[in-house]
Amino acid sequence: MEKETLKIPSHVAIIMDGNRRWAQERNLSQNEGHFQGYERMCQTPDWFFARGIKIISFFAFSTENWNRSSEEVNYLMKLMKAALEERKEEFKNKKYKVLISGCLEELPGDLPEVCQQIIDETKQNHNGIVNICLNYGGRLEIVEAVKKLIKNNVDLEQVHEGMLKKYLYQPDLSDPDIIVRTSGEQRLSGFLLWQAAYSELFFLKKYWPEFERDDVDLIIREYNKRDRRFGG
Repeated sequence: MEKETLKIPSHVAIIMDGNRRWAQERNLSQNEGHFQGYERMCQTPDWFFARGIKIISFFAFSTENWNRSSEEVNYLMKLMKAALEERKEEFKNKKYKVLISGCLEELPGDLPEVCQQIIDETKQNHNGIVNICLNYGGRLEIVEAVKKLIKNNVDLEQVHEGMLKKYLYQPDLSDPDIIVRTSGEQRLSGFLLWQAAYSELFFLKKYWPEFERDDVDLIIREYNKRDRRFGG
């Protein structure tokens, strides 16, 4: 793909859906599905950054996912901790900046500290931003931002979009140009609700563990079909 002839989105956000169904159709455990999804999440930043995309956001675990079985939730938390610990040096060597968005203080065990450590140790990196949304809910993010406004005694006259954005999890990130969901489901499920106001939406039928390098080109081609007018 010739990057020069195409508009390259700066920020791509992905709802990684379909791990469990992928596993079920192959008579595998749901944990195997999640593991394959984790492997894919670790591979894809290279693919996106190589195409000129600057930011990739992943919906890794939502605030609603706590409603799943304790066995599944415990596995996912252990998997996320292992991912952050095992991949930290790789991300540092590749100069990727890692952000983790969500209610980190509510995560179990020492996972909050593990999250903060990789954030701190990659904050100076500049070869691409990997934003992992963990224990994240779009409505909760907005509610928490409003609480911070009130706590800081912001005057009514000072409340506007730009002010509220300052209190979101990642106020310095640009909004996603395109949000991609795998598995054929066609909804946001609370993902980046404030930031998605003018994002393009693209729904892939394949499950997340089936995501391939060529799908990055597919996303870019789809993005180039869209006419973004931002209300104009």
